[in-house]
Amino acid sequence: MSARFATVPFMATPSIELQVGERAVKISNPDRVYFADAGITKLDVVQHFVDCGEGILRALFERPTTLERWPSGVFEGAKLSTRGDNKGDAFYQKRVPKFAPDWVQTATIAFPSGRTADEVCPTELAVVAWAANLGSLTFHPWPVRRQDTDQPDELRIDIDPQPGTDFADAVAVAVELRALLDELGIVGFPKTSGGRGIHVAVRLEPRWSFTEVRHAAIAVARELERRRPDLVTSAWWKEERGERIFIDFNQNARDRTIASAYSVRPRPGAPVSAPVPWDELTECDPSDFTVRTMAARFAKVGDPNAAIDDIAHSLEPMLEMYEKDARDRGLGDMPYPPDYPKMPGEPPRVQPSRINPENWENLS
Repeated sequence: MSARFATVPFMATPSIELQVGERAVKISNPDRVYFADAGITKLDVVQHFVDCGEGILRALFERPTTLERWPSGVFEGAKLSTRGDNKGDAFYQKRVPKFAPDWVQTATIAFPSGRTADEVCPTELAVVAWAANLGSLTFHPWPVRRQDTDQPDELRIDIDPQPGTDFADAVAVAVELRALLDELGIVGFPKTSGGRGIHVAVRLEPRWSFTEVRHAAIAVARELERRRPDLVTSAWWKEERGERIFIDFNQNARDRTIASAYSVRPRPGAPVSAPVPWDELTECDPSDFTVRTMAARFAKVGDPNAAIDDIAHSLEPMLEMYEKDARDRGLGDMPYPPDYPKMPGEPPRVQPSRINPENWENLS
């Protein structure tokens, strides 16, 4: 998508206007350095999103989206605020800013606690550019559309390398995953995480709850672990994972999100979470996908995820796997993240090494 620049005054601070679709989006301090090691500025980041606009809008369209904001850029020692420490240099913004333009639409989502929030819900590329001007590098969309925020339309399989493993190991797991999906008659769309991992998205019919989608992810994790026990683990507790690839099923729990396709990750070199065709996945180097390179790649190959909305799959084959594990192997639910309330059917949320068998009943 093309963009037009014009220099305009802005409270004695240089700024430009970027024409994005029908909107003129003001970019303040466009020369602010966001990645000093790569010489990448705020304007470079905004332009990246515009150049890959069709792709990122496909990933975010009508989805409640948390903004990961780095208003001062990424620099040595910079920290991302956490729930327990809001003094970081960057932060997650789950509620739409009060100063947002009226064309920035929102969607109301409910957290596991029962609280609600109105999140940014991109419906046009100008919203992405506006958010990038606020320092948003990574966009974290929910796996739902604003028409129904309780029934996900996307299963997300997070192939997460643990210490001692690398991207090549993640690729090997992705190959196993592709074979499993083929057996189930399901099409998945892979992308690099922007680090060592791989994310695979499966478009779903929006007929199942977050709990059911999470159960499907657990079933996939367990089956991959059975096929490659040397390489894959479904263990939630880090002490049990070893040097294997963890399939993070909890990324499908309510209020858990992953970086969208084309998001910029706050790491040296400004890496990008890049959609990659299956056949290219075994040959690519994720460090090649950056803010500097993605525009040319997008112009050449387009969006490898372009067909993701062509078919929505049933979750039933994976839920049958989950039920079979429960019936034949005695495998039930898995622990939720620590900030969640106690969930129905959840096993004790205690590290195995800390469990005293004599007190097991008190933990359930």
